[in-house]
Amino acid sequence: MTSELIMRLPIPSAKEIFDVNPQDFYQQNCSRIYSLAFWVTGHELDAEQVTASTFARLFLGALEPTPDLLERALIAELREYQTLGTLTLECDNVADVHGVRMHAKKADLEVALLQLPATERLIYLMHDGEAKSFSHIGRLLGLEPTEVQSGLHQARLRLRELLCH
Repeated sequence: MTSELIMRLPIPSAKEIFDVNPQDFYQQNCSRIYSLAFWVTGHELDAEQVTASTFARLFLGALEPTPDLLERALIAELREYQTLGTLTLECDNVADVHGVRMHAKKADLEVALLQLPATERLIYLMHDGEAKSFSHIGRLLGLEPTEVQSGLHQARLRLRELLCH
């Protein structure tokens, strides 16, 4: 008798389950997640795979998709792709930076960005590109805010060094 009652219950739509329409949420966030995935992986096909897996992980695991859960899903996917969360750069100050601000081209910056280690690259992208706070980035990567600040500083120094040569 109970199974008959269950069989007659209407199956809720995704819109009824989520306060946010999953398709709208996907459309609003897909480009940003793909962009971060591309800059961390450095490859279009890998970025597409990471993006698809990120949204699959999010929608399978969360009753209500949120930007924070989406970023956590992205970090989990990127960690399966490569090591994240350890800071590896140790740069000295760059003495000759005169020409960097005046003559740096977007293409040169893109090439230099891809040469940064993954964690520092992601910190740079999230902080300088998306205006995320040190504490927010730290929570995502399992780092202290001071470590994130140090990683950002090292990434900027390395970018200057790469753009000077």
